[in-house]
Amino acid sequence: MNLLSVDKLEKNFGERILFENLSFGINKGDKIALIANNGTGKSSLLKILAGQDISDSGKVVYRNNCKVSYLSQDSIFDDNLTIEELINSKHNKISLIVNDYEKALEDHSKLSNSINQKALDITTERMNQENAWDYERRSKQILSKFNISNFSQKVGVLSGGQKKRLSIALLLLESSDVFLLDEPTNHLDISMIEWLEKYLQQQNITLLMVTHDRYFLERVCNHIFELEGGMLYHHKGNYSYFLEKRDERESNFDVEISKAKKLMKKELEWIRRSPKARTTKSKARIDNFNNIKKKANSKKIKQELNIDVKMGRIGGKILELIKINKSFNELNILNGFDYTFKKGERIGVLGKNGVGKSTFLNIITGIETPDSGKINLGETINYGYFTQNGLSADEERRVINVLRDIADFIVMSDGRKISASQLLEHFMFSRDLQHSKVKSLSGGERRRLHLLTVLMKNPNFLILDEPTNDLDLLTLTKLEEFLLQFKGCLILVSHDRFFMDKLTEHLFVFKGDGIIEDHYCSYSDYRAKQIKEEKEFKKIQHLEKENSKVKSNIKKLSFNEKYEFDNIEKELVDLEDEKKVLEENLQKVNASIDEVIKITKKLATIVEIIDTKELRWLELSEKQLAK
Repeated sequence: MNLLSVDKLEKNFGERILFENLSFGINKGDKIALIANNGTGKSSLLKILAGQDISDSGKVVYRNNCKVSYLSQDSIFDDNLTIEELINSKHNKISLIVNDYEKALEDHSKLSNSINQKALDITTERMNQENAWDYERRSKQILSKFNISNFSQKVGVLSGGQKKRLSIALLLLESSDVFLLDEPTNHLDISMIEWLEKYLQQQNITLLMVTHDRYFLERVCNHIFELEGGMLYHHKGNYSYFLEKRDERESNFDVEISKAKKLMKKELEWIRRSPKARTTKSKARIDNFNNIKKKANSKKIKQELNIDVKMGRIGGKILELIKINKSFNELNILNGFDYTFKKGERIGVLGKNGVGKSTFLNIITGIETPDSGKINLGETINYGYFTQNGLSADEERRVINVLRDIADFIVMSDGRKISASQLLEHFMFSRDLQHSKVKSLSGGERRRLHLLTVLMKNPNFLILDEPTNDLDLLTLTKLEEFLLQFKGCLILVSHDRFFMDKLTEHLFVFKGDGIIEDHYCSYSDYRAKQIKEEKEFKKIQHLEKENSKVKSNIKKLSFNEKYEFDNIEKELVDLEDEKKVLEENLQKVNASIDEVIKITKKLATIVEIIDTKELRWLELSEKQLAK
């Protein structure tokens, strides 16, 4: 069922064309990711679809009674409201529907007439449509998933991350037909991202979202819209399928361009030696030459990031933290933390929002002082610190001057000197954009410029606090390539699991109350270990619950239970074998997208059956022992 149709949409930003002639549709159950480089109008497109902006031309048509919810990158609330007042305010349309129903019910109880009965019928139908009968229970449940429990707290005192979580919680409560999500994972910690991932995987949810989180893309989306060069490409499949098809398309296009250039050269020679008098046949050939020339020159050279910056020498002493303590009132951040950094270390920092990850980085860099303890920093260490606060530059300053304020040129690893302007071009800042004012940059362009100001200082110890927020996938890929080649020390705080997996080999896990665990493994290995421990904990809880029953009430196994107990272990062995085969099939390179989807669904079913049977085996085992 089609929910949304877009026809020949166009949007300009001054003289800059964001997109033009965009046409597409969204059907019920579609989970679409919009992929494009920074500054090409992704957020603008979502705002137009949400009715918060207007296009220069084209049409956006929703199916009758289609409910749409929009999540912007920046949460805008009345800071004077408490969270409870916000939930019950005009910001939440379901709350308004509940209030209308309660008023209609009260009016009907006071005076039962046809007018009040009609109003009650209308509001009852709206309650049914919005599934609003258990609104209070669902609101508390979803808000608790996002660690929102103090409803008397003023919105104005919330951090940016807390406001983002509140925005998502309120949006999910609306149970809309279409969700428009602009960077939904920004400012969420990994556990919340994983919960949101599972929630959005539900079949009845339809969404169009902009996100740079590749694991999120891979696991949630079944369609990819790619906006490039003014063209919208539709890929039916997940992120892996999109990468495969994009590479295939670009390779084919490169071949076509190469052929067109060779043919253009041949035709150009004919044009130059042909007489001025033209026959009809000659004119047709000239027209054909113009078409060939247009195609040969149609592909813009992709500007690649090349940030192989010369790194300053690192001495024997790098950074030593000795019994560092830090707390804010009752919030304990560090409790006697000790660590000595070694050359080339690549450390990822994990932990829920509010446990002190950014404070830890600020202490290392000297922005904040510890309550006690000692920090010994090597004389050769030159920090490059990319903070969540973003770029601190005069809004009226031109982009090129922001870099020139640091240095006129930068020395690359091979000794070449590259000017500030050349370096900006490597970062996809065109000559025109370089002379634009900072205030005109998009969020992603600001992040890119901020990153460049950090790298301009030739650091040998990089500290990156959530560097992936608002960056497009091209920038992320090139940043990864640079960081993989970077020989200095790296500390990375990121909720981007793909980014963390690729770049770190050692984790500091902030558990809260000053506890920091040290794990020498990748993020995926750490998470797999966590999931296993959670399953074991649930099994233990289940056993304890069973053991809490009075043993005198436990009867011995019945004939059927004994038969089940004798066979369940064999069934588990067979299921584990089947699971292993499915996992191997999933890794096959030549598997089609339909096969991958089919195998993934079957694998999820097998895992669920294994968990159920393991618990049943434990139940029967306990009963067997107690007889």
